[in-house]
Parts: sequence; structure tokens; C-alpha cells
Amino acid sequence: MKEKRQRIIVYGDSVVLDGVRASLKHASQLEIISLDQPPASLAENLPDLHPQAVIFDLGSVSPDFPLALLHQANLVLIGIDPETHQALVWSERHLSEPSMQELVEIIQGERHGDAETRGHGEQCDEHGNMET
Repeated sequence: MKEKRQRIIVYGDSVVLDGVRASLKHASQLEIISLDQPPASLAENLPDLHPQAVIFDLGSVSPDFPLALLHQANLVLIGIDPETHQALVWSERHLSEPSMQELVEIIQGERHGDAETRGHGEQCDEHGNMET
């Protein structure tokens, strides 16, 4: 059975994103889609594309860009800042009637760097590659 590839949208056109695209193309488990369209159009078309993540250059979008996309279920947004070589990660996690234990786990996950709930702090090198 063929393994399902995760669809990643690289949004925008900058040197940093060119480096990200080049690096991610080598990951066989990822399907990379490059888009450069107005933000409103992207938000409208996103549900049809079913991406797992959208990667963008923080310097090329308005501050409300991530919030306009976050309503998509299970979508991870990764904004790369070329000046600081950092990535900010947004993830909307749905919890219906969360228990106090679930809230504590989310908070601890952010403090301890749990990838699913992390809010920020990932490092990128000058080519947009994520550092580990």
C-alpha cells in the first residue's frame, strides 16, 4: 500500500521560501505546492486543497494573515522570519469541553516544546532549513 503524502503549501515568493521549497522537495513523504495569490483567495481555496501545513515568510504577509487561516481544522501554520532566523508556529487544536488535565497538558506541552502544541521558537538557518 502506498504511503499517503502530507500536502504542504509554501505560500509566497521570497529567497527564504525558495530555500524551504528546495529542502522540502527531498522529503518523499511530502507533497509541496507553491502558491502566490492574494491572502483572501488563499483562505477561500484552502479547504479544497486539504493541506496539513502552510509555510510563509512573516515579512511578506500582514499580521492578521495567520488568524485568517487558523479556522481550518488540523492546519499548522509556519511563519518564517528571515531577519531573526526563527519560525513561529500556529496550530489550532480542538477540544470540546476540555478538562483541567487537558489544559495542563497543553500548557506543559508548550513549555516543554511538544511539537503538536508549540506556539513559537523553532530555529531556521539562513536557507530556511529547520534546525534541530
